[in-house]
Amino acid sequence: MRSWSQPRLLAAHGFERVVTWTRGVDAELFRPSCAPAVDLPRPVFLSVGRVAAEKNLPYFLDLELPGSKLVVGDGHLLPEMKRRYPAVHFAGRQEGEALVRHYASADVFVLPSRTETFGLVLLEALACGLPVAALPVPGPLDVIGNSGAGVLDWDLRKAAMAALGIPREICRAHAMRFNWQTSIDQFLGHVVPVTGPPLASAGGAARGRSARRWACLRSTPAGR
Repeated sequence: MRSWSQPRLLAAHGFERVVTWTRGVDAELFRPSCAPAVDLPRPVFLSVGRVAAEKNLPYFLDLELPGSKLVVGDGHLLPEMKRRYPAVHFAGRQEGEALVRHYASADVFVLPSRTETFGLVLLEALACGLPVAALPVPGPLDVIGNSGAGVLDWDLRKAAMAALGIPREICRAHAMRFNWQTSIDQFLGHVVPVTGPPLASAGGAARGRSARRWACLRSTPAGR
């Protein structure tokens, strides 16, 4: 499972041998100190994700916050959101280096969703040095917890304003706990060796391919 809260929920329903395998972030691509993509009045509160009903975006956009609001993402509700919130800067879908530069344009990352399973965007923001403001629900609870890299509160405005005071170094350091190498090592730590009689030659070839795959995984450098 991708988060620590999900195994507990499944165990409560009788599932056994459930383990956690979290996602990882490319800490080489998502990094601090990049040139910003846009220059907006500060502070800038950023949200990244699909512009869809389940993301609860209006909760963020309705907040009375100083500075500017920046939204990155596409979705079927984007035209409606643009009409309803003309003061918000909508940047559309961004990827790769362009997405990193939009993270660099902000001061706080705001996640208004109540239904995240993990929230990979949280790791991307943290890796770029952005503190997080979110609701205390699964996803943010799993990624942020009591790390000090963000503020979780049912009052999202309160969380956003409090997050402004979090040093970026704390955010980056916390994100490094979720780099790709850590995710790979976590997965390999859950693998249980299977013993049994020797397989036929075709099976032996399959085992050889599997061994080569594991070797590639173990040799993958951190952050790739």
